[in-house]
Amino acid sequence: MRVIPPRQAAKMEIMTGNFIAKYSIVVPFHNEEENVTILYARLKQAMEQIDDSFELIFVDDGCSDRTYKLLEEIAAVDSRVLVVKLRRNYGQTSALAAGFDHASGEFVLAMDGDLQHDPNDIPAFIEKLNEGYDVVSGWRKSRIDNFFLRRLPSLCANWIMARLSGVRIHDFGTTFKAYRRDVIQNIPLYGEMHRFIPALASSYGASICEIPIRNLNRERGRSHYGLGRTYRVFFDLITIRFLLKSMSRPLHSFGCWGCVGVLTGGVTAATLLGIKFADPQMNVMREYGPWFVVASLLIVSGIQLLAFGLLGELQVRQHYNSQRAASYTVDRLVRLESADEQPLLSDRQDGME
Repeated sequence: MRVIPPRQAAKMEIMTGNFIAKYSIVVPFHNEEENVTILYARLKQAMEQIDDSFELIFVDDGCSDRTYKLLEEIAAVDSRVLVVKLRRNYGQTSALAAGFDHASGEFVLAMDGDLQHDPNDIPAFIEKLNEGYDVVSGWRKSRIDNFFLRRLPSLCANWIMARLSGVRIHDFGTTFKAYRRDVIQNIPLYGEMHRFIPALASSYGASICEIPIRNLNRERGRSHYGLGRTYRVFFDLITIRFLLKSMSRPLHSFGCWGCVGVLTGGVTAATLLGIKFADPQMNVMREYGPWFVVASLLIVSGIQLLAFGLLGELQVRQHYNSQRAASYTVDRLVRLESADEQPLLSDRQDGME
């Protein structure tokens, strides 16, 4: 079994390159010790029925229970399992990003580690990928969650998201999705963006479809989701709307409103000035004082919006000219070394030093 310590983090891509699979299944875990071995057995059984190579990428997202220990034991007996251990709990989006970054498969599937996603649905995802779709999203058509705490907020968020993004799918929130590797690797993931991957992928011209999936009851453990996510989803919706419409042209967005403010304020100020010239005896400040304030605020606000737009243009230029930084830090990678596998290049280099 190979364990890559933190000091070799810069060389860890060499290890993942030793195992090439057609399908990569990415599963983030956070304190799911009761579900780890069961999910592994179900995934292994489902994937072995597919006549092609696969790998299972299990991401330990800062677990404080025995989850990592169990994952390490699984990796010790199955070379198709790669365990990515993060240094702390970064959240589901960053855990998925870590899994995607270490996936070698042509097709990448993601699912939760709480047994609420059925591995037997995977062939349906693969069928759609083979038809040529870039992103296949699961749809929990018959949800069994609490209506007021889970289903109603989800219905509202999905309805808003579909209209803001123009991607007509019913369920943005589920992790159970499949992607072509070249598509998912072009999408930066941070914050809570994993649920909006189809919307982000659409901006790259990806073809997207949706299939119904089974929504199973949580058999063991405690759910990590609650109403606390609702306000974060709301702000993410605003972020996604801006990213989809104005990310590459912020001046068009801020500048439009800035020009409206400057022009409206300027016209108001010019009108007041004209009134003063028309009747020099009139105390314009006393009669139209509030309008002076409004005109000043409009002009100043408009100039500020134009400045924001220009600063945004500079940030966009910097974004496209710089390398994308990861939103997580890997502690170690664990994978069983096959008998016929050659020594790692990093090992040979260490031996020569």
